[in-house]
Amino acid sequence: MNNKLRTRSDDLELLIAVTEFGGFSAAAEALNIQVARISRSVSKIEKELGISILTRTTRRVILTDEGKQFVDAVSLGLQKIEKAEIDIVNRGVLPMGKLRVDAASPFILHQLVPHIKGFKKAYPDIDIELSSNEEFVDLIEKRTDVAIRIGKLEDSTLHTKALGKSPLYIVTSPEYLKNNGLIKTPDDLLKHNLIGFSNVKALNKWPLKGLNMITPTISASNGETIRQLILSGNGIACLSGFMISEDIKSGKLISILESYYMPNTDRELVNAVFYKSSAVSKRISAFIDFIKPKMNLS
Repeated sequence: MNNKLRTRSDDLELLIAVTEFGGFSAAAEALNIQVARISRSVSKIEKELGISILTRTTRRVILTDEGKQFVDAVSLGLQKIEKAEIDIVNRGVLPMGKLRVDAASPFILHQLVPHIKGFKKAYPDIDIELSSNEEFVDLIEKRTDVAIRIGKLEDSTLHTKALGKSPLYIVTSPEYLKNNGLIKTPDDLLKHNLIGFSNVKALNKWPLKGLNMITPTISASNGETIRQLILSGNGIACLSGFMISEDIKSGKLISILESYYMPNTDRELVNAVFYKSSAVSKRISAFIDFIKPKMNLS
């Protein structure tokens, strides 16, 4: 064994994040840390190993053959460590008490509700309270333990656990297309009913070339309401995959204009955010570790 190797697990986790999110900037944004910190960690690992792990281009990073072999092994190792930690905790007293979770209504309905029964079976002594808010909430003011936030994070005082990225889709129903004609270019949208958000205007910025901010002809404050409107044939909307991927797979909704999507704007970050507190940290960790592998964000 080479005693000179001093690779830390936090450096390895940052390397894994770069590969998972497809680049240094994307990983930094997801984890809400500086790009320089990630770059230093990756360079440190490469220097200690004496190999190039990543090939950097202006658009993305690509794993070298040696890098892929190393990252695959590290990922497996970190998963085993995480499982070992959870197993040790579970051998002792299981987390107990109330856990307050906040997220947008569609995320609760499509990503959390289907797994609450399983979570309660695994952690029967955690009393879970779900609250839905369409905008970011103050965790202390709302007495929230952990919140699921979609999009770029601004509050650096919060601890963050990246849950992944959810693609955005421009969608409509087969009924709407049948009654209103095909949509071939973004310019065609100007002749159609566009459904958008009434409370968060930034959500009306669609990831399309040549289209900045849409002006909705129908608007709603809730993503699930917008989903129901498009399912009912009322128009066209831009929604995240975590709530409509199954609708697309089943043919209830049709994804349009994908060839016009602008890169790096067609996916939304999904993060769990929380304040560190010894009183609820076990409950938060149990919830995030249980929910993360079960989510369907695409």
